[in-house]
Amino acid sequence: MSVGGKAVCVTGASGFIASWLVKLLLQRGYTVRASVRDPADPKKTQHLRALEGATERLILFKANLLEGGSFDAVVEGCDGVFHTASPFYHAVTNPQAELIEPAVKGTLNVLASCKKWSVKKVVVTSSMAAVAYNGKPRTPDVVVDETWFSSPEVCEQQKQWYVLSKTLAEEAAWKFSKENGIDIVTINPAMVIGPLLQSTLNTSSAAILNLINGSSSTFPNAAFGWVNVKDVAKAHILAFELPSASGRYCLVERIVHYSELLKIVHELYPAFQLPDKCADDKPFVPVYQVCKEKFKSLGLDYIPLETSIKETIECLKEKNFISF
Repeated sequence: MSVGGKAVCVTGASGFIASWLVKLLLQRGYTVRASVRDPADPKKTQHLRALEGATERLILFKANLLEGGSFDAVVEGCDGVFHTASPFYHAVTNPQAELIEPAVKGTLNVLASCKKWSVKKVVVTSSMAAVAYNGKPRTPDVVVDETWFSSPEVCEQQKQWYVLSKTLAEEAAWKFSKENGIDIVTINPAMVIGPLLQSTLNTSSAAILNLINGSSSTFPNAAFGWVNVKDVAKAHILAFELPSASGRYCLVERIVHYSELLKIVHELYPAFQLPDKCADDKPFVPVYQVCKEKFKSLGLDYIPLETSIKETIECLKEKNFISF
């Protein structure tokens, strides 16, 4: 596809997924108008400014998720917008202020700017968090797909604040899209791993680091889906470029229990001292399946989990988060 000088916006551009998105958009010839909280902070922007094509076609803007109108200048003149900015971390003291408000209000602020400038298509980075938490059983014979929606009530009962923030933000996005006639697509990845472009450690990469750095003698009794950051970035771009792309896209290469994840790490790195017992003595949380049809309809195939784990660990070493 020839993009011939098309301009697009990426919000939260210094993040893990967004950095890859900026990199691939620049490679494809787009002009990228990107928002970060502080364009003057080299820790947040140096890796973006160093990307191929950045000197000519990357423009950084300061924007704040909680500030109405803050995205007007970034979105102006854009054919499409990728809204990835949303806080993701687990240790929160005030979920409303730290997670929920930035996720929901931020999404609505970005969409209001898109409406103002009549942006043709908006791709919103949602999450499997907004899909799979609804109290329905998740067992090996269950296949979760794009028709599943998380339940805010279930999230609140379980005190799953990040999950709640993504669920409410996606709900708000669909409502806004319906009421204002904006074409949106959501990308719903599971835990995203793979090579880091940014210099700071993000939450999903930290989940791998904490298994291999000797900080814990046990592993969580939990099963998660995993997907490579490059697949997630490509899916965003194709969801924007393909006229047929619509609705939601669940992105999960595989769901594995932490015990299985450690087996893969052990096969790749036999010398690592890995946690060998589960954090509790309950039966292992079951795995389930996630439908891959919608992702494949974009013309993509998943990078295997083994490759993603290896890329993550090699990158953590390269960036001095771990030495071996």
